[in-house]
Amino acid sequence: MAAEISEQLTDTDYLRRILTARVYDVAIESPLDDAPGLSARTGNRVLLKREDLQPVFSFKLRGAFNKMASLSEEQSGHGVIAASAGNHAQGVALAARELGCPAVIVMPTTTPELKVDAVRALGAEIIQHGVSFTEAGEYARALADERSLTFVHPFDDPDVIAGQGTIGVELLRQHGALIHAVFVAIGGGGLISGVAAYVKQIRPDIKVIGVQHAEATAMGDSVAAGRRVTLDDVGLFSDGTAVKRVGSETFRLVQRHVDEIITVTTDQTCAAIKDVFTDTRTLLEPAGALSVAGLKEYSERDGLRGETLVAITCGANMNFDRLRFVSERAELGERREAVYAVTIPEQPGSFLRFCEVVGDRNVTEFNYRMSADDAAHVFVGVAVSRVGEADDIAWDFRSAGFDTLDLTDDEFAKLHLRHLVGGRSDRANDERVYRFEFPERPGALLQFLRSMRRDWNISLFHYRNHGSDAGRVLVGIQVPDSDQAAFDVFLSELGFRHWDESNNPAYRLFL
Repeated sequence: MAAEISEQLTDTDYLRRILTARVYDVAIESPLDDAPGLSARTGNRVLLKREDLQPVFSFKLRGAFNKMASLSEEQSGHGVIAASAGNHAQGVALAARELGCPAVIVMPTTTPELKVDAVRALGAEIIQHGVSFTEAGEYARALADERSLTFVHPFDDPDVIAGQGTIGVELLRQHGALIHAVFVAIGGGGLISGVAAYVKQIRPDIKVIGVQHAEATAMGDSVAAGRRVTLDDVGLFSDGTAVKRVGSETFRLVQRHVDEIITVTTDQTCAAIKDVFTDTRTLLEPAGALSVAGLKEYSERDGLRGETLVAITCGANMNFDRLRFVSERAELGERREAVYAVTIPEQPGSFLRFCEVVGDRNVTEFNYRMSADDAAHVFVGVAVSRVGEADDIAWDFRSAGFDTLDLTDDEFAKLHLRHLVGGRSDRANDERVYRFEFPERPGALLQFLRSMRRDWNISLFHYRNHGSDAGRVLVGIQVPDSDQAAFDVFLSELGFRHWDESNNPAYRLFL
């Protein structure tokens, strides 16, 4: 349908459709909030258009309701069907409940359970099929023909696009002063098409900038090619924008009205989630934070200062199980953590000397296991607070005679290696393994190491700063039986809570 109408719908047609769209039966006029932390960091005034505060925690209910409210009584009586990774599904389900219309939702099998449960709670029939939106969509269209249901497309439909465009109406009414740019997440393109179709007619001076995830670049690739392209695969971290092929109508509107498309990484997205949480105490889902990540990238790239920038935070259906991953990667995305592989001599005292080079810097992670070589390899994370500090730390390590490899941008190291450092060691004789707990403060690790006798070699070390008030360390120490009394004194004087894990069966099996 969209392909047929696209030749008939002019910019004026879209303006009329947007201004007469029915959305407020279910949607709220979302606030436009200041983001003081982001503003201070970027040197610009950053405003957040809070679509994450909608009743289903996403903008999607606008387009869904506007489309379904336009159906005939016969169409509504037969029911509707939609394919969605979650947010459009919730919008359709809520609209169906309000309109008294049966609804079937086809969801990819990869959809977070949080979103599946939310749709089910709204009373829709759920069918899970395929691993992507494309596969779910094909199945939903087949079911639509089979059951005589009306297919409600998540983005490639003029009525859906017009419903999303009401965000642009609110935005320009809420902020009549100068705006340099509006940043909008792109998946299939429905949101940015609607916003751009309105903003560019009313305020053509405002840039409309799309933001896509690096593993779901269908719109950016299509614009670059001058035609719609189909991706072989998409990453699912930003599941709300995981689209292999954009719509024909959304592609046309993006080509016509969008100034630029920026691509951001997973780490940048995680950092943006943290930034918004710091300013609002709200946890955005990855797709909902893309606009903020793009805003930061654009501001830094162009050295922008003193401008007003708006990011549409379009969703907050965060799967709780992802929070640990987001927390770990946010520091890397913000360049607040640098990660290194450092090689030191395998001899007593080397580990302490290494820590003294680190000095008072906040250590975020230590992973080390004695090997059969004369050299020890340490995986270490260090908090950084300024541009260039990561290079300075690497220079300090090398100046001390330690070979150093910067792993901050190494996906293998960040995703897997940090969790795999360890294993058995044939050289770890007389090894005693202890867990220690101490107050989490700068210098606590160094204090621990300086209190040890130099002839007690560290054979295993694991520490990760998880942001709690207590630091937790697993340490292997080579202590001969003849030093038992001295070691007991060391433990007593150290004053840290500790547990002997030397006979732990898990240690015996794996370490």
